[in-house]
Amino acid sequence: MTEPPTRDFRTDEQLVAGINRGDVSAFGTLYDRYRAWAHAVAFRFTRNEHDAADLVQDAFAYLLRLAPNLSLRCRFTTYLYPILRNGALTLHRKRGRETELRIDIAASLTRPPESTGDLRHFANIIDRLPEPHREVLLMRFVDEMTQREIASALGIPIGTVKSRLHHALKLVRADPAMRTYFP
Repeated sequence: MTEPPTRDFRTDEQLVAGINRGDVSAFGTLYDRYRAWAHAVAFRFTRNEHDAADLVQDAFAYLLRLAPNLSLRCRFTTYLYPILRNGALTLHRKRGRETELRIDIAASLTRPPESTGDLRHFANIIDRLPEPHREVLLMRFVDEMTQREIASALGIPIGTVKSRLHHALKLVRADPAMRTYFP
């Protein structure tokens, strides 16, 4: 009989330190901990399961190549987001697609609206936002990143994050049906 895997209670910082020391189990734990989140973000950008899986694999391989100099000064998701985003941009450019990275709204929802019609309406409202506003809104409410983490992940000033988030919420709240999701 196979025993269930034991839960690793090390912090992300401890796992990164382990990776830097060559601890393969630390890398495996970090991968298991963030694989689903990374895949959701990658799929949001690529809109393709295969591309998303490749993007996640490439992102974690990149992190492994940084050892023994990998340094974590923020939440791991804040560190991983720009790696996934830049990988998706590179993929789009290689394939000759438009350089603007379009985010798949429906793929971003963890708790979708009750009906398919609501989901379509929700996606249409969010999709009408300018891309920078949409990205910040999704990072804040879907990825549950703080404004400071968003600024760090995107490499922009926190004031810009606040402004984009404010304008995005203002536009979304203009539709009465959206007030349920963004009070």
